[in-house]
Amino acid sequence: MRREYDSGALPEQAMDKDPMTMFARWLEEAIAAAIDEPNAMTIATATPEGRPSARVVLLKEMGSDGFVFFTNYLSRKGRELAANPLAALLFDWHPMARQVRIEGRVEKLSPEESDAYYNSRPENARIGAWSSPQSRVVRDRAELDALQREVEQRFAQEPLPRPVHWGGYMVRPTMIEFWQGRPDRMHDRLVYYKTEEGWSLHRLAP
Repeated sequence: MRREYDSGALPEQAMDKDPMTMFARWLEEAIAAAIDEPNAMTIATATPEGRPSARVVLLKEMGSDGFVFFTNYLSRKGRELAANPLAALLFDWHPMARQVRIEGRVEKLSPEESDAYYNSRPENARIGAWSSPQSRVVRDRAELDALQREVEQRFAQEPLPRPVHWGGYMVRPTMIEFWQGRPDRMHDRLVYYKTEEGWSLHRLAP
């Protein structure tokens, strides 16, 4: 299967000096284009020995410092980030022939920041954070359903606080690449690298 990409070009003159501002612009354009779940991003982590794994999570916040997502700290990605706090992100806005690749260091949000987001979630999502032993082997679906019922009964008459094993991470980028599909596979790739002075912008061969 082959598709020619002819959605536009990405000249250096179109790039903002700040890649986070540039990313926010592209995200707004993806939302305006009605891309399905434009905040969905693949996050790749690795063990200290270099064994990689990847999965899709949702970007929940972004700002000048980085990209925020939430998960179970005891999941595979949580365990890998505890041992090797480096990650790569990928946003694939395929209908627009655009991708953004990000690499950086990862750190946990403060308990207060995680509490604030957790408390904003629907009740069933908060129950799920307690119920799921994420990434662990379970016997069958019935075991998961039983765990959920147990949590529902436990907190039926009391507040549902954030479990200590669940919370947020921020990916602080050291590299952000913007990719725009072009005809004949001669795509535009413009990449920002973090420096002591700020950010430097370079063009990569496709």
